[in-house]
Amino acid sequence: MFGWEFPPHITGGLGTACFGLTKGLVKHGIGVTFVVPKAFGDETKEGFRLVNASDIVLDMEQHETRLFLEKIQYMEIGSNLVPYLDPEEFEIAVTAQKLEESSEHKIFSKQYTFSGKYGPNLMEEVSRYALVATSLASASDFDVIHAHDWLTYPAGIAAKKISGKPLVVHVHATEFDRSGENVNQPVYDIERQGMTEADEVITVSNLTRQIVIDRYGIPAEKVFTVHNAVEPVDRPELEGVTKHVKEKVVTFLGRVTFQKGPDYFVEAAYKVLKRDSNVRFVMAGSGDLLNRMIRRVAQLKIATKFHFTGFLSGPEVDTMFAMSDVYVMPSVSEPFGISPLEAMRSNVPVVISKQSGVAEVLQHALKVDFWDIDALADAIYGILHYDGLRKMFIRYGKSEVDNILWENAAVNIIDVYNKAVYK
Repeated sequence: MFGWEFPPHITGGLGTACFGLTKGLVKHGIGVTFVVPKAFGDETKEGFRLVNASDIVLDMEQHETRLFLEKIQYMEIGSNLVPYLDPEEFEIAVTAQKLEESSEHKIFSKQYTFSGKYGPNLMEEVSRYALVATSLASASDFDVIHAHDWLTYPAGIAAKKISGKPLVVHVHATEFDRSGENVNQPVYDIERQGMTEADEVITVSNLTRQIVIDRYGIPAEKVFTVHNAVEPVDRPELEGVTKHVKEKVVTFLGRVTFQKGPDYFVEAAYKVLKRDSNVRFVMAGSGDLLNRMIRRVAQLKIATKFHFTGFLSGPEVDTMFAMSDVYVMPSVSEPFGISPLEAMRSNVPVVISKQSGVAEVLQHALKVDFWDIDALADAIYGILHYDGLRKMFIRYGKSEVDNILWENAAVNIIDVYNKAVYK
């Protein structure tokens, strides 16, 4: 299994999903070797092997390695195209021309030290990661290859070509989710090639499955939906968390980018505050729209009731949920969206956009069109002011999400593996 990040070193839902899914597979007796570009040493390993690609030494004389070296190409991408990334911290270097002889030893060496991040040499790292995959695939014993999202598709393809073993690619997001209609062609091409070369394709929702079929031309019979899940947690220490404010708290938690719909959250907050000033709104996260959101909050004169926390991770997320009365995810395009599940397991009612994959699996959540600010404001106001509604969503929502488990998702993943292996 090839991934790009792994807890606790994550920037969003991709690493969380990889961890949960891997644990679920292990519970069903599947042996997993999870490869990451860079392991930091403090990752949680529960019954599976974590391989640090930075530790792999390549045989530069190996025939397969030399063939792959000849085919490596680099391309330019835009900072907003990397999944689960804060674009304000991302600067991409362009290496579009042929590599000069002087840089050959730097680019192609026996061993690479990966950053494991979305940094200035991202596309070099994607290609090097695929090169490491050829070494791993030729020296390992396995039955199936599983590649998560476009950053690892070249590695999955390389491993398939070296080993002859079936490839399953897992689509957690597409270029259309990240960029709308302004797609970056090279990234789209990587995605399409990965899906085309794969024996089977897994998508995180039916919404994403339809995009894969319609926009990438992938045959419907090899695209399977396996919805994401959530890790059950028992953190009794959160029961005593104090808000330190008397008002109700409404929370947005995610990347502050176009895809997540933060501007709709701000406009809905303004409408709610006009009806009830006894509410505080929190925008937890960072992204390229953050400064614009701060300016808009100031223009609306609601800054005294609106808080920006910056990026939250791990225990900070759980603490934020423990202080929240409503969680809102107004995403414009959300392949799935794990955060509403995390909120519901913390007994927080949720309002989500109909344009999200998670809306396919949740019954006890209020669902609105992302663009309908009035409906969004009404949903928030209703949960805050109608006690019976709030209690109903808390009671049945918690019960519902407690049954959306990774070990159940893993059963469906194993079915896909079997289809790939026994074709």
